[in-house]
Amino acid sequence: MASTADVSGLTVLNGPPEQRSDDAHGYYTPAPEKLVDAKAPTGLIKDRWTTRKMDNRLVNPANRRKLDIIIVGTGLAGGAAAATLGEAGYNVKSFCYQDSPRRAHSIAAQGGINAAKNYKEDGDSTYRLFYDTVKGGDYRSRESNVYRLAEVSANIIDQCVAQGVPFARDYGGLLDNRSFGGVQVSRTFYARGQTGQQLLIGAYQAMERQVAAGTVTQYTRHEMLEVIVVDGKARGIIARDLVTGEIETHLADVVVLASGGYGNVFYLSTNAMGSNVTATWRAHRKGAYMANPCYTQIHPTCIPVSGDHQSKLTLMSESLRNDGRIWVPKNKEDCTKDPRDIPEEDRDYYLERIYPSFGNLVPRDIASRQAKNMCDEGRGVGPMVGDFRRGVYLDFADAIARLGEDAVREKYDNLFDMYERITGENPYQVPMRIYPAVHYVMGGLWVDYDLQSNIPGLFVTGEANFSDHGANRLGASALMQGLADGYFVLPNTIRDYLADGPFEQVDEAHPAVVEARTSVQERIDKFLSIGGSRSADSFHKELGNIMWEYCGMERSEEGLRKAIDMIRELKAEFWSNLKVLGTADSLNQSLEKAGRVADFIELGELMCIDALNRRESCGGHFRAESQTEDGEALRHDEEFAYVAAWEFGGEGGQPVLHKEDLIYTAIEMKQRSYK
Repeated sequence: MASTADVSGLTVLNGPPEQRSDDAHGYYTPAPEKLVDAKAPTGLIKDRWTTRKMDNRLVNPANRRKLDIIIVGTGLAGGAAAATLGEAGYNVKSFCYQDSPRRAHSIAAQGGINAAKNYKEDGDSTYRLFYDTVKGGDYRSRESNVYRLAEVSANIIDQCVAQGVPFARDYGGLLDNRSFGGVQVSRTFYARGQTGQQLLIGAYQAMERQVAAGTVTQYTRHEMLEVIVVDGKARGIIARDLVTGEIETHLADVVVLASGGYGNVFYLSTNAMGSNVTATWRAHRKGAYMANPCYTQIHPTCIPVSGDHQSKLTLMSESLRNDGRIWVPKNKEDCTKDPRDIPEEDRDYYLERIYPSFGNLVPRDIASRQAKNMCDEGRGVGPMVGDFRRGVYLDFADAIARLGEDAVREKYDNLFDMYERITGENPYQVPMRIYPAVHYVMGGLWVDYDLQSNIPGLFVTGEANFSDHGANRLGASALMQGLADGYFVLPNTIRDYLADGPFEQVDEAHPAVVEARTSVQERIDKFLSIGGSRSADSFHKELGNIMWEYCGMERSEEGLRKAIDMIRELKAEFWSNLKVLGTADSLNQSLEKAGRVADFIELGELMCIDALNRRESCGGHFRAESQTEDGEALRHDEEFAYVAAWEFGGEGGQPVLHKEDLIYTAIEMKQRSYK
């Protein structure tokens, strides 16, 4: 079968995949044709973004004032896009469900942001950042998109410094860098352990400047509940005012979703409690493809679960792995001892032992699986939770001895303080205890090279799209992608679509608008009328248990089939036994949660089907049936080197699988090795 990528005149390093296995047979419908990214550039990879920017049409300033853009989400991707497009002269409506854009979940990012500046003169370059990102994603990302991300990365730092972001600096006053997992250079810019907060403040200030200028209008405490599609094009959203309960119609010429990821499908995750999938899932149900939904990142450096009472997990920055050494006792009988009483010869620094080249800085998926393996062997530490101890040590004794406590405190003080407040243990004196937890998702709505979904006029940025990270995200690349999309990529690609404007005005009486608004109201009425006995939270927690057990760090055919059946049973009970307190005409968090959990349940089923179909291990997707003799992930490029883009199959119907081949011309696909 012919490839779906135009690689004219280039050396093709892999052939188009042909899937032979079909574990998910009967759960989905295959699309008859391969999916093609019509915007994918050709030519030498280093020239593709420059060429694309030149080929994109322009919108003159007078016409920009006549064009309306809706942006859902005010994190780094959404905030940066609103600021940039507002400054360009477009009319921007910015929506967030928080009471302030500054509460977007980007604020919780800790460790840093990658950029190929090579300030340390240690061999970094645009190409090396590109290579590390593709390899870190286990060769399941588009090479054109990743190279563009690496190319743009250097501009991000300059932009943020100009905004006043207080990046750490070295003794001479120059911007400092540190390393993150999956790389052997120092390319991560940081502001202690608050990098996300500082970057978000920069984007927020830039957006507020445009609010004052009148080009950006903010709608806080508003949740998008439906996308309006008129004549096949996205033309607005239906949103609910979370304070008054009013259902509002907002129309525009183009819609941008920057609403983040869906890690909270697992209930317990490092995401903010309010993070949800509703904006992207509503778009999916309207026809937007959901790509690679099974690609979930498990972060290896989180405070362990302490019992069944928790509703959230706390992330400890991956930057701690620069100086902290990860270990467990060699002997099971030592697991209950004070770690300071365990001699050096009885400690297993397992990452340094298994991966000597990268040591504690292996990628997140590898570090997470090895931590799970240690605990599964019975060598976990900390209190018993369930039937085993969920924890490994992250020890700073060597760093304190080498650098001094003051130097370690200068780098990590807020992270150490946060750990002590939560656990009651002083990490300057006793090793931290960490364990993997759901953190980020690489899957999201399918977009082309211009960040436009398959619905014309619907653009998707940041974690809400699938485009840049493949099957695993390297640390400090989320902030890089969010700001790259918002400041530099989207403003250059969306203008090609808007160049056809001004567009025909759409009235609120248009049948498509009325249908969207009616469907939202009927859905709310349904939630309130069920009158069952279970809260939305109880369903969410049960869903999370299913997802973690069967579609978490390790998946199997048997487990995924079981999970699909369990989720379908849970969905049936949800719609017959849900209890929502209160009314729709006021602040009602019970109602908000009901809508989000309903979408999570449907997403969870699709994630399991996607994981069942992909009978290979790659990055964060680890199938028990596909591993090497020493337990590493085993890919099958000849079958699965494709993007899985799922189309909604309608109520009661099967999802439709569209495949976009991944064809590489700049990097040869290899089995990953960090040894």
